Amino acid sequence: MADRSEAPTEQSPQASNTLTTKVDPTSARYEANMRFLADLMSQVRNEGETICEGGGAKAIENQHAKGRLTARERIELLVDPKTFFELGIYAAHGMYEEWGGAPAAGVITGLARIQTRMVMIIANDATVKAGAFFPMTSKKVIRAQNIAIENRIPTIYLVDSAGVFLPLQEDVFPDTDDFGRVFRNNAVMSALGIPQIAAIMGMCVAGGGYLPVMCDHVLMTDGSGLFLAGPALVQAAIGQKVSAEDLGGAAMHAGISGTVDYREPDDPACLARIRSIVEKWGYRRQSPWDRRKPVEPALAAEEIYGVYDSSPARPYDMKEILARVLDGSRFDEYKAEYGKTLICGYGRIGGFAVGIVANQKLHAQQTDHEGHKRIEFGGVIYTESAEKAARFIMDCNQNLIPLIFFHDVNGFMVGRDAEWSGIIKAGAKMVNAVSNSVVPKITVIVGGSFGAGHYAMCGKAYDPRFIFAWPTARYAVMSGDAAAGTLVEVKVKQLERGGTKLGEEEKKELYESVKRTYDEQTDPRYGAARLWIDKIIDPIETRDAITQALEAAALNPDVAEFKVGVLQT
Repeated sequence: MADRSEAPTEQSPQASNTLTTKVDPTSARYEANMRFLADLMSQVRNEGETICEGGGAKAIENQHAKGRLTARERIELLVDPKTFFELGIYAAHGMYEEWGGAPAAGVITGLARIQTRMVMIIANDATVKAGAFFPMTSKKVIRAQNIAIENRIPTIYLVDSAGVFLPLQEDVFPDTDDFGRVFRNNAVMSALGIPQIAAIMGMCVAGGGYLPVMCDHVLMTDGSGLFLAGPALVQAAIGQKVSAEDLGGAAMHAGISGTVDYREPDDPACLARIRSIVEKWGYRRQSPWDRRKPVEPALAAEEIYGVYDSSPARPYDMKEILARVLDGSRFDEYKAEYGKTLICGYGRIGGFAVGIVANQKLHAQQTDHEGHKRIEFGGVIYTESAEKAARFIMDCNQNLIPLIFFHDVNGFMVGRDAEWSGIIKAGAKMVNAVSNSVVPKITVIVGGSFGAGHYAMCGKAYDPRFIFAWPTARYAVMSGDAAAGTLVEVKVKQLERGGTKLGEEEKKELYESVKRTYDEQTDPRYGAARLWIDKIIDPIETRDAITQALEAAALNPDVAEFKVGVLQT
């Protein structure tokens, strides 16, 4: 039987919970925001296009001269048109410059559809150092495999790799998140019943030779090579002279070793065979996540550009963002009058029922237990908002509703009043609920994601199935301004203890220097390069990205028992 996510049913009639808007698209602020985000997205797109060139025009020409397609050309032929949703394109961005760089870490990964079935694609890019594995290459492949494991996504490997990048072997070979973990994951995925197909479409040597042979199906094109040691190494090790074709060519593996299931003449034939195999697969059990026929938001997604404001001095309403992401702009807000700096509630995205936990950037008035009124700062998690979110997250687990987190968080409130109110205790409840949550969690970093607020809002360490970021995201223990001020103060005191006193101009230069470095490290591209972020997305495409992630999560019908352990009270 097909998964419910493949056959949505009709949506119920529109209720009275439709979010409204107060945005004035003619205002100067709206227009300034539009220009700012449009320019930022243009920069990200241009960088993405450069990354997609891989090793460059000459390397692409060399690949074609061998009668082989590039990795991106192979993916385009393999998948259903316009279904490839690339992940990790910024991996290794700005890294390994001393070796000429490694665009996209030399491997392309992402979700796609083949014969309408969702799959994970992992394709070596032979135009980048012959597809060799840099440290980030291994981590990127492992991240793709982990996504496939958690969501039970069938996985297709397009293999064309020279193996480990030897100059960096100590950072590729031995650790738990290095090269060997890839093969371990092959075995675990097979045991879990996750289909895996490997197509050898170039070189596959040394330890890398285990990857395809540990998959369910192995295909190989003529002219490719599969061997533990190439001809030169064989001659050096045992003195035997043998051609690459006789040693590990497609004909030998198809007819003598029996290692290859399908021998194909070229790339197009091999990719057509994969499509034919996938078409025959059966269906798994139904997903428990409720899905109905999607309804477009009542408000245009393009308006997000004008709604979002990155300036701390100009708070914006997160509900205006949600109104342009949720189906029909409908939202059942949970405890709307309590803990207002965190928005919690139920809606649908792409037809899927979801629970939303989102930082509210507007300042709010709150009345405490003694009747005193205070202003709470937008983007800060207070005791009441943490307690509300913890309870809401537990409710979503109780009722099998996936959770979507929208980050624009400065952190938890500090100070005497916050400590007296039990902020640490409340924060611990929220972190506990997030940590033990068993429903799919998807994280979208909209703006700042700082300090313990990042953790409580389901940061990378808390196992979100996917973590997306807008180009406006900022990702660190604290903001650049706060960090620079703190670090400069520490540095000045160190110098003063040594007898050196800095003037105001020197302090300012030191501050700017520290802030530049810190701002560079909080940029989402820095995080994406290190795979802290799966994909930097256009804010307009937030709804589509979340829908893709929910469709992937729907492939795994298994839900563990929800337990939170000891909660602080």
